[in-house]
Amino acid sequence: MDNKQLVSEYYAMWNSHDFSKAEQLLDNDIRFHGSLDIVANGIEGFKDYAVILFEAFPNLYHAVEMVVSEDNLAAAYVTYSGTHAGKLLNYEATKKRICYSGASFFHFKNGKISSINVLGDLHSLYKQISQA
Repeated sequence: MDNKQLVSEYYAMWNSHDFSKAEQLLDNDIRFHGSLDIVANGIEGFKDYAVILFEAFPNLYHAVEMVVSEDNLAAAYVTYSGTHAGKLLNYEATKKRICYSGASFFHFKNGKISSINVLGDLHSLYKQISQA
């Protein structure tokens, strides 16, 4: 599987909410920095981060707009959408629909994703889920 296919499978995993393929796609020692500015290490830490997101946005969807890949690196521009149905950090559920953008930067090692750094438009997200 080439790097673009790995990225595609990674987002398919998120969108299906099924992380049973995580061990096939992710390096055991993956370093993950999510769009919520939460750092997770290892596959279990990554899965714990996913639980946080799905508790807040049970129907979270990642629409991949663009992927660029070269050597052992790739970048993806993604639009996230869902419904704020659970508490997220200090924000109680609003039942509001959210939509915000982000960019993910991937490193690959031995045919797997070894690190992911996600920059999300948190200002836009927090503005959408604030009670005011």
